Formats: sequence, structure tokens, C-alpha cells
Amino acid sequence: MNNNDGLKETNFSFPKQKKIYKGKVRDIYQINGLLLMIVTDRISAFDIVLPQPIPYKGQVLNQIAEYFLDTTSDILPNWKIICPHPMCMLGHKAKPFGIEMVIRGYLSGHAWREYKYGKRVLCGQYLPDGLKENDPLPRPIITPTTKAIEGHDEDISPGEIINLGLASKEEYEKLEQYTYALFKRGTEIANQKGLILVDTKYEFGKLGDEIILIDEIHTPDSSRYFYIEGYEQRQKEGLPQKQLSKEFIREWLMEQGFTGQDDEKPPIMPTEVILEVSKRYIKLYEILTGKTFQPINYNKLEEEIYKSVLKYLN
Repeated sequence: MNNNDGLKETNFSFPKQKKIYKGKVRDIYQINGLLLMIVTDRISAFDIVLPQPIPYKGQVLNQIAEYFLDTTSDILPNWKIICPHPMCMLGHKAKPFGIEMVIRGYLSGHAWREYKYGKRVLCGQYLPDGLKENDPLPRPIITPTTKAIEGHDEDISPGEIINLGLASKEEYEKLEQYTYALFKRGTEIANQKGLILVDTKYEFGKLGDEIILIDEIHTPDSSRYFYIEGYEQRQKEGLPQKQLSKEFIREWLMEQGFTGQDDEKPPIMPTEVILEVSKRYIKLYEILTGKTFQPINYNKLEEEIYKSVLKYLN
């Protein structure tokens, strides 16, 4: 494997392995009551996995998630036990809630697209008239979505979540409380690094009777970041915000006429687009963690992952 190829998928067979689930980005192995999450270099947009991987993306996602799981563990416990390799995390197997808790501090992305077409109520949250794209909201709002196994996630209101039994009233109130607290912490850390945490999503599960944070947190796949410097001037002039997020790839796809509809085929990304996306992921890692990125060697990568995981399991 060349260094620029990326890791598109894995097919391991670990001792005491029960199941494998392949998500849009992660390959998840159930091993002896634990979960091993290998973050591949696959990239998705509009809930569609694109045909080409992004080099180092999986490593960046995993290491940013590790950083933020560690720096938010005082707010609530999380699923992580250890990262045996830069591209994977081993942790507790929780029973997930079938929703994603999306929280927004600014009118961007999906929320802006809905607002632009006249929608003023999003997941039961009222949005005032007169806002422009990327304007700050009067206060952060939670706009949950369903967690689709296949296809598109759908907006859902708190009342619908409770009525459908996706969470009890008490559980949902706790999820909201954790979501606001995590977003506040993420916002504070981003601001210290010269960034604005625009919006993000969290996933939760239950380990016994306890709610824990699962999956990823504050990564460029789950979050949108703007640069603080120049933000206000760009808003005044009606210019696009300078950002570090996956929105770059969504915008490129929309320029090619692709929006993830069922009859559309994703376009092939030119090398320069792939490298630009990779560069943006790496830059965000370095800004958020304050560390210099140490790229993995793709030669014998799967062998290294297998050995490192096996070492911990033994």
C-alpha cells in the first residue's frame, strides 16, 4: 500500500471475535464483550460513502476523539478504555440510543439550508427571522436526528423521541443536559485555539443503568469549525467563512451537482481535492491538540493494527 492510498476497509479475525459491523467510516468488531472501533480513511457526505478514501483521515479522527474523550470525562463517563493503535480504539460495549444529539450555535449547514427555504421550526426549536448564513443563534439549540442504519438520518423532535420510546423523558432530559455541557466545553477549548465550534453531534449509550458518551466527539466529521480571526468581517461583507470541517467536501460535491439523492452517483475526486481534504484534517488535529501530527506508515498497516490489538487482548 502506498502512503497516499489510505485504508478503505478491514477484515480482521480476532480471537473471541463475535461480530463485525461496518459503518460509513468505522469498522466495529465485537470481541469478548468489548468493542474495537477501527477508524478507516473512508469519507461520507450526505450520508453516502464516497468511493475514494482520504489518507490519514482515520488517524486524525481517532486521535482527536481520544483527546476530547479524555478532556470531557469529568462531565460524564465514556466508552473508551485504550487506543492500542493510532487508528483504533477499544472500549466498553454500550446499548446505544437510536438518536444523534445535534447541537448548533450558528446557522450553518443543514440548518441554514432549511432556513433558507423558509423553515422556522427545526426539531421543535424556533428560529427568528432575519438571520444570515453562519450568523450566531440567540442561544445554542439541540436539533436531534434519527440514527439511520441505512440511508439518511432524519430530524426528530424531543416529543417524538419520547413517544417512540427512543429515550424516556428522564433519559432525554439527561441527554440534553450532557449535550449542552459537552458543547460548552468544546466551545471553550476551540476558542482557546482560535476556532469557533459551530455545531456538532454526540451519541450516547447505556452501560448498565449509566448513560455514557460513545463513538466520536468534536472531530471534523462530527463538527464544524470556523476561524475566529476574520469571522465578524466576513459576516459583515457576506463572505463565506473560513472553516476547518467536512463542509469543504460537501461544497465540492454540490458544485459537481451531487447532493446524495438516490439516483445520483458520487463523482470521482481529483488528487488535489483528496490531498486538500487530508491537509485540512491534519491541520485541525494540530490546532486542537497542540501536537505535531505523526503520520502512520501505511506499509504493513493492517499487520501492525492486528498485533497492537492482540497485545492488549492478551
